[in-house]
Amino acid sequence: MKEEKCFSEADLEAIAKVLGDTQTGLTGSEIANMLTRSEIPDVDPLNTKWKRLYNAFVEEQNKRKYGNHIIAFIHKSMNPSLYVSTPEYYEQKRTEVNKVLAFSGLTLGDDGKVRRITKVSTIQEAEERADKLKRILKGRGVHDDVLKYCKSELLVSNYFHTVLEASKSVAQKIRDLSGLASDGAELATQAFSFGKSGKPVIAINSLSNDSEISEQKGFLNLLIGIFGTFRNPTAHAVKIYWPINEEDALDILSIISYIHRKLDKAKIL
Repeated sequence: MKEEKCFSEADLEAIAKVLGDTQTGLTGSEIANMLTRSEIPDVDPLNTKWKRLYNAFVEEQNKRKYGNHIIAFIHKSMNPSLYVSTPEYYEQKRTEVNKVLAFSGLTLGDDGKVRRITKVSTIQEAEERADKLKRILKGRGVHDDVLKYCKSELLVSNYFHTVLEASKSVAQKIRDLSGLASDGAELATQAFSFGKSGKPVIAINSLSNDSEISEQKGFLNLLIGIFGTFRNPTAHAVKIYWPINEEDALDILSIISYIHRKLDKAKIL
């Protein structure tokens, strides 16, 4: 395995504070288990959780002179299978971890694996990027449900995370409207196709003529395209590093804004 560069002491402290947070972090027994599984000695077991983790990380890294075991701990403690019943909590913790990892040129994907990204220098850099994106989108009259995802913590690594979260908001709105529980292309098909009953669950118009029926079918295809690009679990591990630039993000978010406006006027049949 390739030796990874050492983390700075500041980064180790920040990672420890996220994973060992008093209210939302790992429990004491979980810390003991994850340290053992990561082959990191538990050198300070009686200290507070984050200091216990920090001291273990520092001791291990100083001894080995590389950061592999720290990454192994992140992999094990942030394994998505441990958070199946609390996906929102997992995303929150992953975002917090990524704020720190971005300064080392790393990111934690939603598959629980750490990979390389373009290193950022400051949180201010991400905040400026977020402010600029929001300003341009406001000028385009983009839907408010899209604007709220232009956050510095999502943009700290790249634009993909903002687009991903915005696409998730579309799926959630469809679930809220329809009462369906699925996701992605399956959700879109269940909600907007004509199916066996001959009518969709959600209609974006009155479906009173061929043009409106065609628009309904086209809208379904648009949703499938958005979900297939950003929500497909089998492709996501790769696509999370898809280099979306600012121009791409603006155009994609504008499409998602259009979808939100259509959903705001949609009717349940």
